[in-house]
Amino acid sequence: MAENFGQAAGSNGNWTGLALRSLITKSGALELSLENEIIEAPGHGEVIIRVEATPINPSDIGLLLGAADRTSLMAQNTSDRILTSGTVPHYYLRAMGERLDIPLTVGNEGAGIVVAAGPDEYSQSLIGRTAAAMPTGMYCQYRRVRTEDCLILPVGTVPAEAASCFVNPLTALGLVATAMQEGHRAVVQTAAASSLGRMLNRICQADGIQIVNIVRSKEQATALRQDGATYICNSSEESFRKDLDEALAKTGATVVFDAIGGGKLVSQILGQIETIASRNSETYSVYGSTLRKAAYLYGSLDPSPTELKRTLGRYWTVSGWLLGNFTDDQSPDIVRALKERVGAELNTTFRTSYTDTISLVEALDPVLIAEYCKTSTGRKYLINPAL
Repeated sequence: MAENFGQAAGSNGNWTGLALRSLITKSGALELSLENEIIEAPGHGEVIIRVEATPINPSDIGLLLGAADRTSLMAQNTSDRILTSGTVPHYYLRAMGERLDIPLTVGNEGAGIVVAAGPDEYSQSLIGRTAAAMPTGMYCQYRRVRTEDCLILPVGTVPAEAASCFVNPLTALGLVATAMQEGHRAVVQTAAASSLGRMLNRICQADGIQIVNIVRSKEQATALRQDGATYICNSSEESFRKDLDEALAKTGATVVFDAIGGGKLVSQILGQIETIASRNSETYSVYGSTLRKAAYLYGSLDPSPTELKRTLGRYWTVSGWLLGNFTDDQSPDIVRALKERVGAELNTTFRTSYTDTISLVEALDPVLIAEYCKTSTGRKYLINPAL
């Protein structure tokens, strides 16, 4: 690789830097590359962020690799280009038809230092400040962003602390808001020891909402207990069904937030909520209880089909949940308030730990790709494009 692959700044108001691109061709080839891009000088109400921290979220991996066979990835670096290639099985190509032959930017969120700004007074006042943003395409060295899309952090905040300001925190807050708006008084979550799951648990504790946390190991249970969680059910224990039944009965939880997606767990949880409701009912109905139960699938750790048994009573829903759809349905004031809460509680409620920090070049290394694609709880990587 050339020593100066990617220039730091331009002389005519424009900036240049490296950006990661993901391309899947119609023939089924995957190409991950680092390309020099020109970032035009910021206009009114715009800034340029020197990106210094951007997390690798599951949604980023989905865009980065598509449906590529991860065992096919190979590095093909030359003296002036970084390239990793792979193959996509032909039977997946139709599902990705809209992205074929189009180089895509990657990276949903990140943070860095404002290094240039438009001519207006407010934008100019942000130079030197740490800013987080979620404009997509954050796996790059420089990103031009509208100031209204930035979260300006308190003086002294380093980019690594602010890298994950949006996807996980706003998802956790959005899930809680969904539950409250629909009148649920207690919630259940799966994958509770994940970064997002621990945020959701902290929010519920702070807001006085009872939450049942489902984990799959003793280590995960210990981590949540250290966070102050009250109801923890370990799905790997023989007592799981009994423990879950007791937790559901004590909390009265009626909504499930599921990060797993596939399998029978959602059906089991809703079924146990229905069983509790039926045994507490004063009258019998062949149709089951009238208690409203809901499950929202916001993740896909298990890509297999979601299995549902028809023993859930007469009033239940299972649907998908996506952050973008949630924010689109809320008023600007509500979304603004959620973002402000994230900024205020960045190092408490919404703190995030990372397994390691890697460079853009390392992000294309097939060995490291295999590592950060693992779905193990507690493994989260950060990219620092400035390295």
